[in-house]
Amino acid sequence: MLSESADRYAGRVAVINGEQRITYQELNRAACALGNHLRSLGLGKGDKAALMLPNCPEFIIAYFAVQKIGGVAVTLNVQSTPYELRHLLGNSDSKCLITQGALAKRFAEIRGELPLCRHMIATNGPEEESPFREIVAQGPFTEEVPEMAGDDPAVMIYTAGLTGKPLGAVLTQRNLLTQSMLLRTIAQRTEEDIGLAIIPLFHSFGAVANMLALLRIGAGVVLMDRFTLDGIFGAIEKEKVTYIAAVPRLFLGMVFHAGAEKYRTDSLKICVTGGAAMPPDFIPVFEKRFGVRIMEGYGLTEASPASSFSRLDLPQKRGSIGVPIPGVSVMIVDETGREVPRGTVGELIIKGENVMKGYYKDEEATAHVIRGGWLHTSDLGRMDEEGYIFLTGRKKRMIITSGFNVYPREIEIVLGMHPAVREARIVGKEDLLRGEIVKGLVVKRSGAEVEEKELLRYCRTYLSSYKVPREIEFVETIGE
Repeated sequence: MLSESADRYAGRVAVINGEQRITYQELNRAACALGNHLRSLGLGKGDKAALMLPNCPEFIIAYFAVQKIGGVAVTLNVQSTPYELRHLLGNSDSKCLITQGALAKRFAEIRGELPLCRHMIATNGPEEESPFREIVAQGPFTEEVPEMAGDDPAVMIYTAGLTGKPLGAVLTQRNLLTQSMLLRTIAQRTEEDIGLAIIPLFHSFGAVANMLALLRIGAGVVLMDRFTLDGIFGAIEKEKVTYIAAVPRLFLGMVFHAGAEKYRTDSLKICVTGGAAMPPDFIPVFEKRFGVRIMEGYGLTEASPASSFSRLDLPQKRGSIGVPIPGVSVMIVDETGREVPRGTVGELIIKGENVMKGYYKDEEATAHVIRGGWLHTSDLGRMDEEGYIFLTGRKKRMIITSGFNVYPREIEIVLGMHPAVREARIVGKEDLLRGEIVKGLVVKRSGAEVEEKELLRYCRTYLSSYKVPREIEFVETIGE
């Protein structure tokens, strides 16, 4: 895919990172060079290489370098702690980790426990010398892509299940190629577009909506890692951004930002919201303030991720996540798996080109969610007579905070490891900007003394920051 875009759009700017501009040809050459280096380390078709990188050019280069050797890119959250990394790198059988120098010490702590992961390639950004920069500069720039099939694994993204143990969702070449077409087919965008990549590329939604879909059509990607609202508005004005795909929190922040009128935003043509439900009242407010249409979509990591979208050529229904995307069927079923009448609430299940291959090395968990080719989402919803889908709740215990899925069991296990905690329960608390925040209910052991600050500090040692409770309430008992 990248080679095709490099042939077609060779001199066009593919990636904008601050003042750095990378053309399609340069991006492809860099990916070829890194791919050849990975091959020299002994990696080949089917081998896993982990990427723990923020939104930077190195992420995109590494992602495609792994594809060029027929490997599987294991995209990891940059907030991953050594405790989490031990499982993620070990379970995925990753042979190499590509990360920032500043994050490398987390890997150093556990390296001795990961006999398969023998290689690490560090990057220090575009300005500083690093092994990554050296590899990309020296080549060779030849390309030898092995024979690939649509069902071959391309990417693995970890998502925690009800057990609290993260599972690697294996997405195939076909999954991602079909998803990469959506920006052209559904949002009607072209190579003239400039997208703003704010949500993390290691996230399923970020990778498809802000990287694959833009690079497939020859558009430009403006990368942002750390940002403020003024920084976002400044980037829109400076780079004449036409397209943003992000979580509701960003669009709500734009609506509430007092200094928004100081910036020109008339370049914006389309915005896509997903990852969590956008409060319906704010969609018309945003569209009126910025004169741009918002398309709301729904998906999940196991569906690569997009499954349904509102459409530009169809009426938008308040509170709806739209209609199924091409190549995907959606059904609402009861507890026995039978389709329910229109307007009746049941579980949303999905079948089509977007459904993952399965969870890596876990047939039991795969069989639990994929039955008869249908992916059981555990999301509850209803479908109206015209095929529009409305979400109504969740079957499984899960919290969505700023677009990140948080599984309570994972946090409860960590809190339960603290000597002063007898029992812990994690709940979601409503929050306008984040959708929900994580709250902990804790029963102390008899005679134990512990403060909220200490438990929060303890959680930060083991958990990525978005999973750490925002508040903890000490209680006498925890009901069912």
